[in-house]
Amino acid sequence: MRIALDAMGGDYAPGPIVAGAVQAVAADPALELVLVGDQGRVEPLLAEAGSARDRIEIFHCSQVVAMDESPVEALRRKPDSSIGRCWQLLAEKKVEAMVSAGNTGAVVAGGLLRRRFLKNVRRPGIAAVMPTLRGPCVIVDVGANVAPEPQHLFQYGVMGSIFARTMLQREKPTIGLMNVGEEEKKGHDLAKETHALFNASPLRQQFIGNIEGRDIHKGRCDVVVTDGFVGNVILKVCEGVFEFVMKMVSQEVLGRLEVERSRASEAIESLIGRYDYSEQGGAPLLGIDGICIICHGSSGDRAIKNALSVAAKYAQARLNERIVQELEATLPPTN
Repeated sequence: MRIALDAMGGDYAPGPIVAGAVQAVAADPALELVLVGDQGRVEPLLAEAGSARDRIEIFHCSQVVAMDESPVEALRRKPDSSIGRCWQLLAEKKVEAMVSAGNTGAVVAGGLLRRRFLKNVRRPGIAAVMPTLRGPCVIVDVGANVAPEPQHLFQYGVMGSIFARTMLQREKPTIGLMNVGEEEKKGHDLAKETHALFNASPLRQQFIGNIEGRDIHKGRCDVVVTDGFVGNVILKVCEGVFEFVMKMVSQEVLGRLEVERSRASEAIESLIGRYDYSEQGGAPLLGIDGICIICHGSSGDRAIKNALSVAAKYAQARLNERIVQELEATLPPTN
């Protein structure tokens, strides 16, 4: 498994990015990495890699897309950016996957500019795994496509269903459409037209209709379909609420305990670890010919290590082949 890692992407790059790369290679003897970034800054950070250094290559590039830059403009203005070079390696099939904690818009735009879509996929979508009372679910899209068409959302349902079956072990995943109410006629035209597409498709038996935001963590469905704007807001709100609740629980519970304090502290830390975004590592950009994992901008070494592991798992599961096969069966070919 050969993966391109954007060494310059992220709020704290390249330090934790390179550290996570070293940990991942040390843990998986079948993994080879191409660190894409400024060699002068990356090379010194590999001094402690030991024997794992033999499976880490550096692809030097001189430019970086900053987090606050306009994605498309930055990619065109900076042809030697680490994100652009990662996409180049993927397009040339010199790697099987790419991982980046850099500017999310630029990562998505790189795929759009190169048109690296799977057959019949009109627009890719970012899939994020969310915890629920009934086990994890997947929400698509959480930021790739903020102005989708009904057909895009329908395809997110198809790809999300395959993801849930393959990666979350759901035998027959249920699909819910995010809306402002459960009634079929609720919402804007996009929601109504998407609802009609699902009901007229082979997925109608899996489609449970509209769901509301409060239904996600109840585990009402295995796949949540929404546009990238709403999905990204949901994701960020959930992350913030979880962090807030865990801090308040820690303060209140540990502050009142005198006995068994250490055991209670371990239990809280275990809970935080189970639902922390860094445990998932990153979110796949579904619909891309290849594997693209998008990480949180504040990712540390543990998140990067897990993201690289997730990329390898997706490749082993042959997720893209399944997506192509199912889209072929459920959708007419696109022009």
